[in-house]
Amino acid sequence: MLSEYKISLPSLTPESTEGHGRDVLTKAKAQTGFIPNMYARMANSPGLLETYLQGYAAFRKESGFSLEEQEVIFLVISRENGCEYCMAAHSTLADVMSGVSPEVTDAIRNGTPISDFKLAALAEFTSVMFQTRGLPTEESVQSFLKAEFSERHILEIVLALAVKTLSNYSNHLFHTPLDEKFAARAWTQN
Repeated sequence: MLSEYKISLPSLTPESTEGHGRDVLTKAKAQTGFIPNMYARMANSPGLLETYLQGYAAFRKESGFSLEEQEVIFLVISRENGCEYCMAAHSTLADVMSGVSPEVTDAIRNGTPISDFKLAALAEFTSVMFQTRGLPTEESVQSFLKAEFSERHILEIVLALAVKTLSNYSNHLFHTPLDEKFAARAWTQN
């Protein structure tokens, strides 16, 4: 899903920007080993990119979710937002880094049921939080808690929603092209 309007600001590098923008891109490159197309565009607002990087790192390090669960959350939110870039990026991370089975990743990508009970409950509750704008029913929360998650996990999903909103919306506005590293897992919304 792409915005009708396309932001025309340039793709930035540490060499093509200065000050806070350069610092944030340098930090991003140190974390990932390269500057993804998404970061190069988000850097036009250094505060946007910095907020994204801080929230993303906090979620990865402190959420209490396993890597597999983290990727499920990011994939569900990116699918709900229709973000083609983040769906490809997180599908690749799921395959390479996070240990998510292709069946789970493909189920989220295709909008089909997940056979693993706990991951299905996580995906469902993440979707509920997105769809209800953070107003889940008592029944939804109880189903989530019965799947061995906690109330703290609910707050961590709020953090993931915030982080993915920053990246997903930026990608919609920039029409961010996929990095070659993510091209094999390109995705378009059905």
